[in-house]
Amino acid sequence: MALLWIDRMAVDVRGDGDAVVFVHGLGGSLNAWTPLLPAVAHFRCVRPDLPGAGRSSRAYALGETTPQRGHLSVATHAQALRQICESLGITRAHVVAHSFGTLIAQYLAAEVPTLVRSLCLFGALAEPPQTLRDAMTARAPTAREQGMFAIAEGTSEFSLSASTRQTQPVTVAYVRETIGTQDPEGYARNCEALAEARSARLELIRCPTLIVNGDEDAVTPLQGARHLAERLSNARIEVFSRCGHWPILERTAESQRALRDFLHSVR
Repeated sequence: MALLWIDRMAVDVRGDGDAVVFVHGLGGSLNAWTPLLPAVAHFRCVRPDLPGAGRSSRAYALGETTPQRGHLSVATHAQALRQICESLGITRAHVVAHSFGTLIAQYLAAEVPTLVRSLCLFGALAEPPQTLRDAMTARAPTAREQGMFAIAEGTSEFSLSASTRQTQPVTVAYVRETIGTQDPEGYARNCEALAEARSARLELIRCPTLIVNGDEDAVTPLQGARHLAERLSNARIEVFSRCGHWPILERTAESQRALRDFLHSVR
């Protein structure tokens, strides 16, 4: 295992074999993927903290001297992933993503199809609905002006299933902690990036794709995931019962099995 710094982004790299690049969601970090590591023990696993998230609160993409003047977007995140892969000598990778990260992964697969060998998308959507855009637009100033406490509390309640909230206190605590410790400015810029996100050119995505969603996901509802699967040429969907927006944490064993079986089928 090695924690590397690439363009001032923290990147955890471990293992050997075919590359798997993990892309966390809004308020997440590379640690969100720890529960899935047993399923990819024979792969080279690359887990970055995206610009503005986790340890990457000083990432190059946030700088005012960049062409985007520090404005984050799906495109800048995809470029960050390309830079990471280039720095590590990765020319072909399986990409595993969650939530906002699934939009970034789709954009990457459409723009650089030679890089993306397959997609595994947890809590997926093709494009934020207007209600989510409005919520993210309102949340950005809240993070800047009031900090992360209330956002973390609300997210841990809203994004997890009723069963998870009742029976998995560690999962509830993790979601609250990972969001509550985010840098407010970085989180706000990522909220704005999600609010502005548009669908990737899905007709250009030809790689095998697995979509995994919970049946109680209130953030990226199942209907949107099914719509995404229908629009992709080589996709299938798997639904976990009594599961909200964090299948990796709420249904860890099932998520490990789904990812392991999927990667085995596309190797």
